[in-house]
Amino acid sequence: MAKANVYNMAGQQVGEIELSEAVFGIEPNQAVVHEVVKNHLANCRQGTQSALTRAEVSGGGKKPWKQKGTGHARQGSTRAPQWTHGGVALGPKPRSYRITMNKKAKRLALKSAFSSKVAAEEFIVVDSLAFDAPKTKKMVEVLAALNAAGKKALIVVDAKSDANDIVISSARNIEGVKTLYVNTLNVYDIIKHDVLIMTKDAVNKTEEVYA
Repeated sequence: MAKANVYNMAGQQVGEIELSEAVFGIEPNQAVVHEVVKNHLANCRQGTQSALTRAEVSGGGKKPWKQKGTGHARQGSTRAPQWTHGGVALGPKPRSYRITMNKKAKRLALKSAFSSKVAAEEFIVVDSLAFDAPKTKKMVEVLAALNAAGKKALIVVDAKSDANDIVISSARNIEGVKTLYVNTLNVYDIIKHDVLIMTKDAVNKTEEVYA
């Protein structure tokens, strides 16, 4: 069973934690991770782009010249796509880019992302994160103590609470740092960040849900 060192907010090692092989020690499936990331990015698209077709642009009701005898190509409207200010041929219209994936694939991708972070030594466990009041400076000091300063860091806490809300507020204004609850974790954010920082309670909660 894989193990990880547990640090306090001062960056001192205060113990070890055994990690579930079923969650943090599998062989990463890169193909499934790719599919889930593609799914995530597609679902983030709004799909609100729209171009006007020749039926929707204004004007063009009159035939510009007679059909025959002018030497010009025949034209029926000045709002055809080849005309200036004409409509767009085959232009985009509002649509949904949503892709559905089965739950097993999503869980496998999440476990693969966790395992790849552990294998790359980009995984840090903290015994707890607690501040008396929201303070960005204190969070910066904690990140520096954990050797995560200047890196894109993903901080994961176990569940919504007043204490965790203070942690989230403290990290909100730090560039490259994002904070999530366990139940909002996603593969894209895990692999996007350089280091994954989880509280001990968050690790236990993750194993409880995904093991």
